[in-house]
Amino acid sequence: MPPLEGLKVVDLTRVLAGPFCAMLLGDMGADVIKIEEPGAGDDARAWAPFVGSWSSYFLGVNRSKRSLALDLKTARGADALARLLAAADVFIENVKPGSLDKLGFGREAVHALNRRLVHCTISGYGQTGPRRHLTGYDPIVQAESGFMDITGMGDGPPVRTGVAITDYMAGLYAFGGILLALRSRDRTGVGEHVDIALFDAILSTLSMPAGILQATGRTPHRMGNDHSSIAPYEALRARDGMVMIAAANPRLWKQLCGAVGARHLVDDPRFLSNTDRVKNRPALKVELERVFSSYSVDELIDVLHRASVPCGRVRDVAEALADPQVEARQMLLDFHEPDMQGLRVLGNPIKLSADGARPWRRPPRLGEHTREILEELGYTREEVAAFSMSR
Repeated sequence: MPPLEGLKVVDLTRVLAGPFCAMLLGDMGADVIKIEEPGAGDDARAWAPFVGSWSSYFLGVNRSKRSLALDLKTARGADALARLLAAADVFIENVKPGSLDKLGFGREAVHALNRRLVHCTISGYGQTGPRRHLTGYDPIVQAESGFMDITGMGDGPPVRTGVAITDYMAGLYAFGGILLALRSRDRTGVGEHVDIALFDAILSTLSMPAGILQATGRTPHRMGNDHSSIAPYEALRARDGMVMIAAANPRLWKQLCGAVGARHLVDDPRFLSNTDRVKNRPALKVELERVFSSYSVDELIDVLHRASVPCGRVRDVAEALADPQVEARQMLLDFHEPDMQGLRVLGNPIKLSADGARPWRRPPRLGEHTREILEELGYTREEVAAFSMSR
């Protein structure tokens, strides 16, 4: 039995952070009901590129769910949501703070409806504080949090990450927060409010630059692929490409030098300690890349792996997904749907020894399970038909 078998989750989220969190719960056995606006649905359904009629973006974070199309501004839609929440274990929403209050589904109203319900809100800046009313988008939060300012090359402008890292971080924190709240409910019988902010989530990753600021009084600057406190711990050039090196302690530094025939660097006064190597990083790079120039990337990685020095090729996404490790870890999934044309989506990284993730449902079509879910809620066939007519 999957660990979350029997858990009912109402997912009133769209785009990324919330859908990602709900997908993780669904992968672990929860019955996730995704509520979408009739006609349009989740914004991400319309985002290119497409595989057949499917948005590849939407497919990536919406498996293991059922889709219920509801217009919450109508009496029927509000009644259906109320019935769902009364019988649910978890309610996840990323609606702008205050918006659900206007529809009668604010925090207090939902708690009164079902005191055991765990209510998770995901927003840009959280439910408290002077910024709580602002809408949060990943690039804005990356910029506002200082995350962009430490990302990029030292002589270039601030750069956002290539993926919406604040959304993924918030989704993961929401997943963990929900499980904690469910554990608390086991003891108290009362569901808690889990308040997750994209801003908080990305700030939590800045422990090292924040520590530098606190210790020195100086704002950390962009360092590109270099590490502020360790060297060599960066991407270095071999004859035909780049290799990421992580010689994070004196033992690994000596093993690196020995493996590539550069033992003289161990006794070089400029590189005796890690502090010396960080201070003299430009000279260190010159010396190492001079040695590495006689190796192809494959040769260098082979030599360093045999010496137990952590390293890796700087790959593109296609090269990474072709690694046999991906298949071995079931990190690409195929739902074998003809209209998905063989598209594979990323798997669940949480591996449990007994019974873990089961991505048991392909991503749903908009409103695909509306009739099924409404009938489960006790609506008659005539009432279900009336829902269809009102959309």
